[in-house]
Amino acid sequence: MQVDSEDEIEVSPFDWPKGFYSDSTHAGLKPDGDDMGWIYSEVPAEAAGVYTTNQFQAAPTTLTKQTINLNYQLQAVVMNSGNANSCNGEQGISDAEMMQQMVADRLQIQANLVGIASTGVIGEPLPMAKIKAGISELKLTKNVGLTKAILTTDTHPKTMTVKCVINDQPVTITGFCKGSGMIHPNMATMLGFVTTDAVISGSQLQQLLSHTVDETFNQITVDGDTSTNDMVVVMANGQAHNQPLTDTNPDYSTFAVAFETVLAHLAKEIAGDGEGASKLVEVNVKGALNHLEGQQVAKAIVGSNLVKAMIFGEDGNWGRIMQAIGQTDAHVDIDGVSVSINGIQLVKNSMGTGIDDAEVSATLKNKVVTIDVDLNAGSAAGTAWGCDLTYKYVQINASYRS
Repeated sequence: MQVDSEDEIEVSPFDWPKGFYSDSTHAGLKPDGDDMGWIYSEVPAEAAGVYTTNQFQAAPTTLTKQTINLNYQLQAVVMNSGNANSCNGEQGISDAEMMQQMVADRLQIQANLVGIASTGVIGEPLPMAKIKAGISELKLTKNVGLTKAILTTDTHPKTMTVKCVINDQPVTITGFCKGSGMIHPNMATMLGFVTTDAVISGSQLQQLLSHTVDETFNQITVDGDTSTNDMVVVMANGQAHNQPLTDTNPDYSTFAVAFETVLAHLAKEIAGDGEGASKLVEVNVKGALNHLEGQQVAKAIVGSNLVKAMIFGEDGNWGRIMQAIGQTDAHVDIDGVSVSINGIQLVKNSMGTGIDDAEVSATLKNKVVTIDVDLNAGSAAGTAWGCDLTYKYVQINASYRS
């Protein structure tokens, strides 16, 4: 999607949109650091969400999905790390509902305006006394500690704020997320939250979110595993007082591009912070028969353990990229594929170019590795993001609970 001028979108320091508040606290779910927090809008906000496709969907995820689907509205989301409240049966459902009601009582709003998000160890009951104490400590501040409170194995918070002008009114879109391992969306062990003061209906927001997630969060992979708790939730409280954003609003494309800018940045932040990762990997595919196949091939390459290990080892073994392409059912010109890494062409017409291995190894030392592929089968493209596979990944996940 294009806008007339890049000046219409401005990446800004982290800042909550008008009418949004937050806070975080240490509830004791983790040994140290904040592990619980909330987002609050001073008015009910239009809301939309996308959720994990894992069959063992966690109680907080299921409850939030049900809550948003009632009328596409939320006024608050409470979140915790340290415990996923997943695979806990009826007790897990009851605890999620109790958590929702506690927040509603504290904020004096309806329970069906409260979303719940949890992340952490699967299969351990929520310590409800700690949850209750944590909720009692939360306040309505502008505390950005919330962005740290949801982290598990992440090495840093992942945030993004973009400002734009819609119908002559300044609009802010701010997002933050967590995710490092068990990342292979539809969705992944990731939680994402986006707030905006724009005026947009819940149904329009849902349409935009679903489309944008397919182009961003669903095009990242760290380890091929999909979690039970993932979700991305968006709240739009209308405090910018712009004209309602619909497909016919001339500034809709500006908002959509700003929205995609936020989600794409957060998606790449997750990919680059994969557990144990030392490199961010971007794969750009062109010459695909259609966009879906371009996306499929890009994600297959970035998700291949052989490719990921190759990049970690700084070994220009381009055959691993070719096998990843060939494992898909995408249309490919078998005798016409090209592959480049960081601008160095390794494959032309599906054969090696004889490039010096030392040159390839040197470029693979970069913190960002870009792989460009031409399938020579059409005019469509696709992009995906991931990371290398390191010894550290095994170390982290061999002792996750300890």
